[in-house]
Amino acid sequence: MTETGRTSGSTSGNRTNDEVWIVGVTGRVGRGVAARLATRGLRVVPVGRSRQRMTAAGAEAGLPVDAKVIVADSAERIADEVVRGRPRVVVNTMGAYVTTAPVIARACMSVGGHYVDQANDVVAVQGLLALRDEAARAGSTLVTGAGFGVLATEAVVAKLCEERPAPQRVRVDSVASVAVEAGALGAALATGIVDALTAGGRRYDNGRLVRSRLGADPQRLTFPDGTSAKSAGVASGELIAARAVGRAPFVIATSGLAPTAPLLRAVLPLLGRLLSVPALRRLAVDRLGRITVKAAPRPREHSWGHAVVEWADGTRREGWLRAGEGMAYTADVTATVTELLAGGAGRPGAWTPAAALGPDLATTAGGTFVLD
Repeated sequence: MTETGRTSGSTSGNRTNDEVWIVGVTGRVGRGVAARLATRGLRVVPVGRSRQRMTAAGAEAGLPVDAKVIVADSAERIADEVVRGRPRVVVNTMGAYVTTAPVIARACMSVGGHYVDQANDVVAVQGLLALRDEAARAGSTLVTGAGFGVLATEAVVAKLCEERPAPQRVRVDSVASVAVEAGALGAALATGIVDALTAGGRRYDNGRLVRSRLGADPQRLTFPDGTSAKSAGVASGELIAARAVGRAPFVIATSGLAPTAPLLRAVLPLLGRLLSVPALRRLAVDRLGRITVKAAPRPREHSWGHAVVEWADGTRREGWLRAGEGMAYTADVTATVTELLAGGAGRPGAWTPAAALGPDLATTAGGTFVLD
């Protein structure tokens, strides 16, 4: 016999238990989220392929030695376990969000649970947001892009646009300062790099999402603390979120991770076309994922999200969000969103973080606004 209620925030009672499942707990963000949630008293359940590695990661995160773990080696098997186990929230840090997010999110919706991920590419973010009506009917809250880039930019746009009509133009810039961990890059990061190369660039032109060159609109940003870094155009979740929250017809998004060197920018279109061949894409992901890197400190003290908003009457506003190390802030954002959803906050539907929980989520997670 199955229970017939729904989780808190749903429309008809409670169908879920109090567990928070973290898929990919052995990765950097997964470990960080598990540790933060365990400290806050939530019941964390690691989910992944290796019981031994999950147990070790759980111990590092401060979970009890006898903590429950779920062994599952694919999004489909994880979805089956979600239907059986009925967790309140599932946090997906396993990557490949274009394919994994809809499968796991729909399993969460089937039991009235909630879902969180850190997707930051156009296709994955749009794909999850397309489930908004389905999630609303289920009484579930789905949050995609729960990390530094999306939240640090959309929150600034939302703040700048408060009590104002829709602007004409928005530009957002995401420049994370990330410390490198020693070890292999891993499949999730390798997939993200290859997907960015094959996707090229995007922008909104008079309300239409159109193609642009990867690395377009290069610039050097000078941050409020006097440091600086280069950024250039990408197809990113920041673009989708900035368009949604600002409602401007013209939107550009840049990233500090995008290539800015002229020679590299010139060869990127050819490289992207080559990597769009399935066999070459698989080879590139495999080879990149196996590359071993040395530990390195973050290049700057702060990560910065930036937005410039312009209205048709000539009014222009600019703002920043200051955060710490980029991966740590991503873990803070994911943990904060998860804790809030587990406690009953959030609107049913599919959202980016600030759209789901308000722009002040960025400061709750540890960031600081610097607005004009």
